[in-house]
Amino acid sequence: KCPACKAWGERIYPQLKEDFIDTGKANLSYVNVLFHGEESTLGALAAESVYKHDPDSYWEFQKELFNQQPKEDHDAPWITVEKLLEVAGNTTDMDLEQLKQDIEQQTFKEQLELDNSLVEEFKVEKTPTVIINGVKLEDPYDYERIKSLIEEGQE
Repeated sequence: KCPACKAWGERIYPQLKEDFIDTGKANLSYVNVLFHGEESTLGALAAESVYKHDPDSYWEFQKELFNQQPKEDHDAPWITVEKLLEVAGNTTDMDLEQLKQDIEQQTFKEQLELDNSLVEEFKVEKTPTVIINGVKLEDPYDYERIKSLIEEGQE
C-alpha cells in the first residue's frame, strides 16, 4: 500500500539483492508494517500466505501488488480480497481458494502480531525503515550507507 516502500523496492532492493543477498553476504528480513489500516492487514495476510505456500513467488507477488498501486490517489481503497487473488493468480502457483481462506480466516495473524511487536520494539515510525546491524538509517534510499553498514558488519 505504501508508495515509499514501492519506490524502495524499485530503486534500492534490486541492487541490494544483486550485491549482497544473492552472493550470500547479507540476509534481508521483511517486516510487515500496518500503517495503512485494513488494506495493509489484507496485503500482509496475503503475502504471508504466499510466503508459506509458494515462497519462490513471494517477491514477484509483492512487486506486482506494488505495481497495482494507483498512480494518483494511493490512499484510496484498492486492496481487496479480489485484487489479492487476481495478483496471486498472475504471479504464483498458489491454490487461490487456499489464499482466500487464509486471508478471510486470518490464518497468519500471529505473524502480523509478531511483526507489529518488532515495529514497536524498534520504534518504527515511517516506512520504509531500514535497520542494518542495529543501525537505523536516516535515509533508507542511501545505497552507499546501506553498503558500508553491511560491509562493516562483515569485518
